Amino acid sequence: MYLPKHFAARDRAAVEAFVDGAGAADLVTFDGTKPIASLIPVIWDRSGDTGNGRLLGHLALQNPQWRSVGPDTVALAIVHGPQAYVSPSWYPSTARHGKVVPTWNYVSVHFTGRLTVHQDAEWLRGVVGLLTAKYEAGRPAAWHVSDAPPDFIDGQLRAIVGVELAIATVEAKEKLSQNRDAEDRAGALDGLRHEPGPGPAAIADLMATLPRRAGNAG
Repeated sequence: MYLPKHFAARDRAAVEAFVDGAGAADLVTFDGTKPIASLIPVIWDRSGDTGNGRLLGHLALQNPQWRSVGPDTVALAIVHGPQAYVSPSWYPSTARHGKVVPTWNYVSVHFTGRLTVHQDAEWLRGVVGLLTAKYEAGRPAAWHVSDAPPDFIDGQLRAIVGVELAIATVEAKEKLSQNRDAEDRAGALDGLRHEPGPGPAAIADLMATLPRRAGNAG
């Protein structure tokens, strides 16, 4: 990831909260001829003495991506956040000197590390249980894996494979106009507030809570 200092995420706690809230990642590997990717639900396991921890998830057994994973496979997992177009027409500096261009604001986290595939039923059951518990938490009639017939669950587990990314690097980027001056940032924020759709609104909310940091465009 291209990561100028002024676009680096604020702190580890904020990155962890963002990834936990997003809940899914694009898992990217190389099959020997081309890059391939799958969107999968993930859990960022930060328990124990494991450095950056692990990303845990699963793929369909019929998905060919896992078959090209070997003992030395290094994978990339991309967690996407909100994004939005930023118009230079929103900047007060446009009227002063015109030396402005459009840009794109976004939030993204990249994980890299060695990837391991798991087919052990109990390992898979544990990951499915973690994912289910996370997304059923707080529901008035939460569903549990044990609510389904055991033989049915056993069959479903045979239809997936687990993936475990041992995280070597975490790169988190918040491109939120930190390189603009206060007036241009305020103009961009106001412009985003009047754009349709959830992306601009979410980016505006993030910009409103992020202290300005000095830097250059990137």
